[in-house]
Amino acid sequence: ASEKHIKWVNLLLTTDKALNGIIKYNMRKSLDLEQEGCYLQTGKKECLEECGFNATAKTIFIIHGWSMSGMFESWMQKLVAAVMRRETEANVVVVDWIAMAQQLYPDAVNHTHNVGLDIATMLNWLQDEQQLPLENVHLIGYSLGAHVAGYAGTFVRGTIGRITGLDPAGPMFEGVEEQKRLSPDDADFVDVLHTYTREALGVSIGIQQPIGDIDIYPNGGDVQPGCALGDVLAVAGNFMEVMKCEHERAVHLFVDSLMNKDHMSFAFQCTGPDRFKKGICLSCRKNRCNNIGYNTRKMRKRRNSKMYLKTRADTPFGGYHYQMKMHVFNRKKSDNADPTFHVKLYGAHNDTTNIFVDVHDDTVGLNLTNTFLVFTEKDIGDLLKIRLSWEGESESWNSVWKNIKQTFWAWNTKPPKPVLEVRRIRVKAGETQKKFTFCAQDPAKAEISPGESITYVKCRDGWEVKPRKRYET
Repeated sequence: ASEKHIKWVNLLLTTDKALNGIIKYNMRKSLDLEQEGCYLQTGKKECLEECGFNATAKTIFIIHGWSMSGMFESWMQKLVAAVMRRETEANVVVVDWIAMAQQLYPDAVNHTHNVGLDIATMLNWLQDEQQLPLENVHLIGYSLGAHVAGYAGTFVRGTIGRITGLDPAGPMFEGVEEQKRLSPDDADFVDVLHTYTREALGVSIGIQQPIGDIDIYPNGGDVQPGCALGDVLAVAGNFMEVMKCEHERAVHLFVDSLMNKDHMSFAFQCTGPDRFKKGICLSCRKNRCNNIGYNTRKMRKRRNSKMYLKTRADTPFGGYHYQMKMHVFNRKKSDNADPTFHVKLYGAHNDTTNIFVDVHDDTVGLNLTNTFLVFTEKDIGDLLKIRLSWEGESESWNSVWKNIKQTFWAWNTKPPKPVLEVRRIRVKAGETQKKFTFCAQDPAKAEISPGESITYVKCRDGWEVKPRKRYET
């Protein structure tokens, strides 16, 4: 027998008696969690019949994390209902380890090992009793529950099909060796959503490092739209809710992916959040993009593919990503011009409002090609034209301040009006992978100064020198 298996048997002998009955396997029959489900118990065949366990269907275990209240939190109801609606035939089992999770955090962490072992024991019994194929098993673990799923994957005989980690817990797991946390070896496919990786006092509630085959960081994984202190205080009125909002967002994104099949959110592979925010990483070639949440496609094992996307603040969370490239020519020695640009996109179905162009190098590069990311919340259809505007000197505090700095250095002589030229804007749509070039509608009007705007329309241009085979997503 393998070393792993011997270790497992010894552990089993020492922990089995202690755990008996504390961890419950609640197999859901009704969408309503108030209604008692039916409980599976390792070794009790009659439970399988009573619960109507179907070994040929998918088996999905949902595993909660640390609990302060000793109750199922409200997200559990939403997740269970969404899984059951999407997978009507599946065995949906809620792993209830609340009694061990409702303790001081370090104590709950110490229990994750035993809970994972108990799940592995249940799965081994189902393999023996029902010839359950492990490739049909999907463990979904939130926070501390993600690491519980990792332990289950380590201790089970064989390989679980898929483990999804929903913002796996960070404290006491960040930086530890693979056996002590969720890792790619725990299942045939391990996908992870990271939504709360912002550090406070040296720790992050959600784990920052990539720990799966695919690690998706919505909105960079740190600040989730709609979770700002102001947004949350207006509704809930307490600081703990901000943490809950960001940490729990992983669950809601996953629920969203189960419910909204018509617009799946795409994430794009990128080496880091800064490059992504510049709009550099919107490629789908060579598996560089993937659906998020339940619809994530299994990828070949390769260590740690970090992926990013932006989302809306509320469900449906999916939006649309555009990469824009524009070469800004310096005209009339506008060396210290520090423009604040906005773009408005006009589409076949809808137009956007004015969208602030977030230049991640702080200033727009002159005589350089600038690349940036534009995100729209609604589907505007085919992009027809773009309006670029340069914010006037008194339109925002930002512009007023820039203007004050410039006039101060010019010793009260009003500097000449800065003029920049943008002849064309190249666009790549992340969701469709289509590329377009937009030229100034009036070729004579490609120059812009503060308070002015230019409209661009589609034009033919050598974006691609030779036609390459289109990549279909």
